[in-house]
Amino acid sequence: MSHPPRISIIIATYNASVLLPDLLDSISKQDYPHCEVVVVDGGSKDDTLQVVHRYGDLVTSWISEPDRGIFDAWNKGLRLAKGDWVMFLGSDDCLLPDALNQYVSFIDSLDHEVDFISSRVYYTDKNLVPYRVLGWAWEWPRFQREMTVAHPGSLHSRRLFEKYGVFSTAYRIVGDYEFLLRGRNELRTAFMDKVTVRFREGGSSDSYAAIRECFHASVSTGKSPVVRSLLYTFSVYVKFSIRKFLRKFNLNLYLRRQET
Repeated sequence: MSHPPRISIIIATYNASVLLPDLLDSISKQDYPHCEVVVVDGGSKDDTLQVVHRYGDLVTSWISEPDRGIFDAWNKGLRLAKGDWVMFLGSDDCLLPDALNQYVSFIDSLDHEVDFISSRVYYTDKNLVPYRVLGWAWEWPRFQREMTVAHPGSLHSRRLFEKYGVFSTAYRIVGDYEFLLRGRNELRTAFMDKVTVRFREGGSSDSYAAIRECFHASVSTGKSPVVRSLLYTFSVYVKFSIRKFLRKFNLNLYLRRQET
């Protein structure tokens, strides 16, 4: 690529006026000029749009209208985005300082063409205090049965969407996982072993519904053997149930800290 890569950051929002400023502040502090920010709002009833307007030229484009969930919003953002690489962030996430420069330096260091680049994220409490690091290199067939990469803050080449289409709105929670499954073992990936994002706990991905959707995506798109996926999903259900029970006694944070 002869010119510096342009990065599009797509943010889906809905009633996000309390958390969105932290994310936009973290983007404003990035020392990389070739970046655009696209906000896709689902018709918020709070002051989300006032927050967007307050950040002026930082937000390159925005729309606000009802949508059919986060993946419908991301698809709308893709139609507005003009970057060579696309990043998706939640309104409750935050970019770490110099994250974009680190990504660009990593891209420049590659000796082969890739379509998806992931890194690591800090999994944090509600106050953005980290207690675990998540995100591993993409590896098939492990990815066939579970989402091993950290999707927040990862980079998608525009070629990826030209080849595999956009996100499926049939999924409410794991449409990102299903999308990346489409390339199967031919997906061209790279892993930057650095933390780039703070990712708050407690989202929809931390639920039984997400586990069920992962199973469906693994079998239908990833073509994972049904019996193997059922056994794996059962083990995930058991582990999640134990964590959920321990949360009632405020033990979850302690146990997860032991995993880091």
